[in-house]
Amino acid sequence: MADVSMEKIKELRERTSAGVMDCKRALDQTGGDMEKAEKLLAEWGMASAAKKADRVTAQGLIDQYIHAGGRIGVIVEVNCETDFVARTEEFKNLAHNIAMQVAAQNPRFVSEDELPEDFEGLPTDSVLLLQPYIKDPSKSIRDLVNEAIGKTGENIQVKRFSRFEIGE
Repeated sequence: MADVSMEKIKELRERTSAGVMDCKRALDQTGGDMEKAEKLLAEWGMASAAKKADRVTAQGLIDQYIHAGGRIGVIVEVNCETDFVARTEEFKNLAHNIAMQVAAQNPRFVSEDELPEDFEGLPTDSVLLLQPYIKDPSKSIRDLVNEAIGKTGENIQVKRFSRFEIGE
């Protein structure tokens, strides 16, 4: 294992919001390589998300986003396990970014489970969780949610959304 400095641990923690011990462990396992450690933390977050998928998400918040001079509006409900997490800036930012995504990309469904049997077209055009994130197309919205699950330690689900556009 590499001898990892506190400065590197602090930098990785600032970049990922992961816990100090997780950052140290990731840097140790990657020989101090910051990029590899960040990817490893993301993988651990994905595994963490899968383990938490069955947990009840009875808390959360509703966020809204108004775009284009008031011509497009979105309301989104994002749920988590506790009101403590729902009040964090991380969670609030997630909900707001999802609302912006809905305004920009106009999905019809939250997840692929909602697709009708006779659906035609690309699921990535119509399913929110499958869409590339508008701020970082290398990630999907599902990746964004899974990262938040890894950071908060709680199950997070996008429950529903409504999008309104003048003239529609």
